[in-house]
Amino acid sequence: MKPRKDSGIIGVLDLQGGVAEHLDHLSRLEIEGRPVKEAGDLENLAGLILPGGESTCLSKLLRIFRMDEAIVQAHRDGMKIWGTCAGAILLAKEIIGEQPVLSLIDITVERNYFGSQLDSFAIEALIPSISSEHLPLTFIRAPMIVRIGEDVKVLLEFDDYIAAVENPTVLVTIFHPELTACLAFHRYFIRKCGLDPQDIHAEPMDATWHTASWTRLTRLAS
Repeated sequence: MKPRKDSGIIGVLDLQGGVAEHLDHLSRLEIEGRPVKEAGDLENLAGLILPGGESTCLSKLLRIFRMDEAIVQAHRDGMKIWGTCAGAILLAKEIIGEQPVLSLIDITVERNYFGSQLDSFAIEALIPSISSEHLPLTFIRAPMIVRIGEDVKVLLEFDDYIAAVENPTVLVTIFHPELTACLAFHRYFIRKCGLDPQDIHAEPMDATWHTASWTRLTRLAS
């Protein structure tokens, strides 16, 4: 096997879901983002983001295009991975009532734990590993992490559910940082990938962001 040579690029799985929003956040930190549509797009990525979307649809597309096997192999070769919401489901070792997809982090998740789209909500929370300030969290048809393995670190836990975890190579959040002005999670993942984002000690929120900021990048994710 040839040694891996990371490019300094972070990919965003571009099969379905919130692709452009993640690309927008990466660009604000002056990190090159690559839409990942096929196995060849994974070559030499430092990291890969699995975006929120519809997890059943995404799992089927991954299998149809054999991207599941390619992602697992790239991860074995050193690529870090972050899953948000549906992406968290794809990464879980166990999914209640369903077969796992990638099984890259030892957690069990339950889909749509908080209810339908109408039950979506936004809160703020302090996550010391990510930022010293309270951060906005957006939950949309979010899963719940109901079990973690011994090698998994909890980053955010409320009284009755776990919302963010990691192991040395995988980050999981059941909420959507890309739908807010918060750059702290993307900055954290970039550093997890061994890269240096712009202004490591900058404010966690980008005052220039607005809800339609991602539209400037839609052509990259189409």
